[in-house]
Amino acid sequence: MKALRIKHSFAGALGVLAMLALQQPAMAAGLDGVQVLDGFKELAGYVGSPFLLGGAWLAVKITLIAMAIGLALGLGLALMRLSRFKALSSAAWGYIWFVRGTPQLLQLVFIFDALPLIGLRFDEFTTAVIGFALNEAAFSAELFRAGILSVNRSQSTAAAALGMGPLLTLRRIILPQSMRAIIPGLANDTIGMLKLTSIASVIFVNELTFRSQQIVGQNFKFFTVFGAAAVIYLFLTSGISVLQVWLERMFDHERDRKIAFSWFGLRVSTRDAKPVEAPIALPVAAQETEANDHAWIGTLLPADSRTPRRADEPFVACRNVWKSYAKREILRGVDLSIAHGEVVVILGPSGSGKSTLLKLINHLEPLDWGTIKVDSQYVGYREVPGGGGTVRPVHNLARARAEARVGMVFQHFNLFSHLSALENIVEAQRQVYDVPRAEAEALGRDLLKSVGLAAHADFLPHRLSGGQQQRVAIARALAIKPKLMLFDEPTSALDPELVGEVLGVMRGLADAGMTMVVVTHEIRFARDVADRVVFMDGGEVIEQGTPQQVIDNPTHERTRKFLNVVAS
Repeated sequence: MKALRIKHSFAGALGVLAMLALQQPAMAAGLDGVQVLDGFKELAGYVGSPFLLGGAWLAVKITLIAMAIGLALGLGLALMRLSRFKALSSAAWGYIWFVRGTPQLLQLVFIFDALPLIGLRFDEFTTAVIGFALNEAAFSAELFRAGILSVNRSQSTAAAALGMGPLLTLRRIILPQSMRAIIPGLANDTIGMLKLTSIASVIFVNELTFRSQQIVGQNFKFFTVFGAAAVIYLFLTSGISVLQVWLERMFDHERDRKIAFSWFGLRVSTRDAKPVEAPIALPVAAQETEANDHAWIGTLLPADSRTPRRADEPFVACRNVWKSYAKREILRGVDLSIAHGEVVVILGPSGSGKSTLLKLINHLEPLDWGTIKVDSQYVGYREVPGGGGTVRPVHNLARARAEARVGMVFQHFNLFSHLSALENIVEAQRQVYDVPRAEAEALGRDLLKSVGLAAHADFLPHRLSGGQQQRVAIARALAIKPKLMLFDEPTSALDPELVGEVLGVMRGLADAGMTMVVVTHEIRFARDVADRVVFMDGGEVIEQGTPQQVIDNPTHERTRKFLNVVAS
């Protein structure tokens, strides 16, 4: 009803503006009030003419069909432009360059007149649809590409860590977040296409402008007939503008709202009846107290996953691992073994390769050389027969990550900004592991309760403090029932008073027996919780041992210097 009231008031405003705009020229031409009124009546008669409205409906049909086809082709072109394969990106760019660089009128004439010479013959309406669709594909491709690039790459990384493949990530994570940036440009394109359907008259499409010309050719009333056509166009384009505003509000993921419905994964939401007040960051001791017993987390794992596949092998085995970016070596022959249930803390200065090592364990980055096994299995690799231990990536990397069940928590949380806390936890369960919704939501609420956030299930990430977001991120990683948890500096982006919230949850996971590799600068946490401390520098493991050995009595000079800097 609200939308209808807006449309009616908008149409009334258009009528008033038209009268004001046309009255002054009419009076200047020496017309009296009666003549002016008769002119407006005649104009209104043409606005309601079934003949002109039929032409307008034809223009709308061309626009709707061409936009639908053009958007589908445009998204494909955008993905080709973003492809790492040079042939695909070059072909897409060549098409966009050619279409954007040639007049649309000539494109329509070419389709209508030239293609029949090679046996491709279309009627006028089909020619118009094809011409406008192919033209729109080139322009919308750049809109989609810009929207995709506007989404932080960390969102894709977080999705990959949960076992989501590229297309699933695009549909469920990237496109929903990019729509608000894309919609204004698409609305402009739709309005432009609707008006440009007038050039289809060159190929004898009987749309609104062509019909207006036919009437003028009979009665020579240029002003009233073309004025009526202008009013019809203005009303139609105004409707598109209203739709644009509505869509922008629906895809504004920073407004307080609850998930309402989705179109092919493009999540749309509606405003809550009562906006939730922003959370107030309280001291750790004053925050809500819920179940802090994390021992039950051990029951998340299937019975056959609570012990390593082979007791005589380390649970995580890194052998001679090398990794470079361009000509810069990040890891240099790293060897590291982690036992089942062990908590290993990796210390080291920035740039020492700690975070890169975590990404290699979960195959978020490819290895240059060496091997990594988790629970006696490669993550996303297979051995080459007769290759002497050489490995190569598998084709379905997303499935391999999902089967490995390695949970990862990032420095900057990387929560999906368009999903609530509960939806963040449920997403991978539903989309990757096909867990029934009721079961997934029940586990999600249990996990939120475990990290002290049961009352925040429907909060969007921007409504949570940094410590709360990181606890949600831990719960999201636990929802996939991981065998191994990786933490990449989980407290470095937090204010000091929020660090305790996250470290408390991690202590609970350690007490529950979760195998954990933690990259952190929290020396007290390493001393209290870690079974082993590893110090890295320059892409190498410098020394490792118990917290007492490495932190209290380091043997290497570089380790002593680093600990002195951190302590100060």
